[in-house]
Amino acid sequence: MKKFIGNDWDEVLAPVFESNEYHALHEFLKKEYQTKRIFPDMYHIFTAFKLTPFAKTKVVILGQDPYHNPGQATGMSFAVMPGVKLPPSLQNIYKELYDDVGCVPVQHGYLKKWADQGVLLLNAVLTVPYGHANGHQGKGWEQVTDAAIKALSDRGQVVFILWGKYAQNKIALIDQEKNYVIKSAHPSPFSADRGFFGSRPFSRCNEALKKFGETPIDWQLPQQVTESDLA
Repeated sequence: MKKFIGNDWDEVLAPVFESNEYHALHEFLKKEYQTKRIFPDMYHIFTAFKLTPFAKTKVVILGQDPYHNPGQATGMSFAVMPGVKLPPSLQNIYKELYDDVGCVPVQHGYLKKWADQGVLLLNAVLTVPYGHANGHQGKGWEQVTDAAIKALSDRGQVVFILWGKYAQNKIALIDQEKNYVIKSAHPSPFSADRGFFGSRPFSRCNEALKKFGETPIDWQLPQQVTESDLA
């Protein structure tokens, strides 16, 4: 069995990684990385899976694809590297986080502390060309991430946080009797006022985790990120 990730996700996703479709995606990506600027760098494509093993995943926050400008993408949905200006969606997430559970907003967008606690910060598509949002949509990543969502759903007792219509299209993969789904408008400035603000996803998530017998997430991010914090 090939080890793409280095933890139990390799076994969970082995049928996908061994498929002809994934081989085609791999060959496509090799050419893309050789000829274009692709984000994140190839060593951080699977960061979300590496930081949050299958057995430890309690929450999934599903994004669409990585940020497409230099220095932003981390391999974690909605996160950006330290020192990078906060994207508008993440600023709105921080506003709701404060209003919901009182977390003091921080000046960085590095979300590893959440990942370390069992929050899988998953994008449906794991790579993107420079300046071309959704540029790798439909190239094969969806079979990997759909398989991950389905495997977690089958295991059960996972909280899925789905912001916006794109993420909510994945509801068909989720057994809502075994898991808990939180859905609302996307935190983007174009939609945050239409149901994201006031949706209380963080406190609702922790309430669900308690009912599952799981430890709630400490959503408060550190004010500073050090070199040792970086994935």
